[in-house]
Amino acid sequence: MQKPVICIGSALVDELFHAQQPMLMHTTNEVTSIRAAGGVARNIAHQLSLLEIPVQLISVFGNDADGNWLKTVCTDAGINVQASITADIPTAKYTAIINNDGSLFTALLTNAALHLITPQYLQQQAPLLATAAFILADANISVAAVNWLVQFSREHDIKMIIEPASVPPAQQVAAANLDGLYLITPNEDELPALCSEAATTTELQINELLNRGIQYVWLHRGVHGSALYKKTETLQLNAPNAEVVDCTGAGDGSVSGFILSKYFGRDNLNSLRTAHTLSAEILQVHGAIATHLNQQKLLNLVSKYYEE
Repeated sequence: MQKPVICIGSALVDELFHAQQPMLMHTTNEVTSIRAAGGVARNIAHQLSLLEIPVQLISVFGNDADGNWLKTVCTDAGINVQASITADIPTAKYTAIINNDGSLFTALLTNAALHLITPQYLQQQAPLLATAAFILADANISVAAVNWLVQFSREHDIKMIIEPASVPPAQQVAAANLDGLYLITPNEDELPALCSEAATTTELQINELLNRGIQYVWLHRGVHGSALYKKTETLQLNAPNAEVVDCTGAGDGSVSGFILSKYFGRDNLNSLRTAHTLSAEILQVHGAIATHLNQQKLLNLVSKYYEE
């Protein structure tokens, strides 16, 4: 039986509003709207499931119509949600306004009640967590939960990844004990939020995180590609050309592509290429998931964007 990837963190209802013209302040803007399942951990679990990787999701669903719909979307996508929590709360929502060039204009997030994922709850899930090939946590969960997971992963020799999600949760997770973490995946806005004020340059920030005991720091640089740092070397890769339709979920998709490649034991360069390929495909569709891809289609597309 294949080991699962266990994703821990947010599951949301995404409400995406796409502007027809450049956004204007203090007036009415004409938009089209899409309702979709979202949340960083949920998005990664969904994409991995479509790529034929066994996945489990530990998140919090509201006991309401939105929560029931969201769980149905997850289970229909092949995500196992049995370890998730259903609570008498409104299901969380992510509302984004997308500019006409596909870039994010602004976004709003309602409380996802992820404080319910406590170290005590995670301890109850320890038999499941011990089966993981990878543990992926988004930084929306509490610092106490992150500390418990990092220690558990270190003790059980499981590769754990933290996706900072956005600047506020990155600031929160900066207080966590990250010694032994396999990988953290900030973008250029999130990186300084993870570090002390004394780290005033990218080089100092990367070194500070590596010196905290993190094995790899993967810096996402948007159109400039990404760089994977460890203490002994740096690997950089350009971003492929892609016509941007919607930026939602591109970062989550790149993490999914990286995990897929590493799940099969591929090296760092091939893993970055797969990550960038999946991200490029997501940029060219509406929503956060590349539903048109399976594992083989994705792997075949890598050579389209990166010639050997």
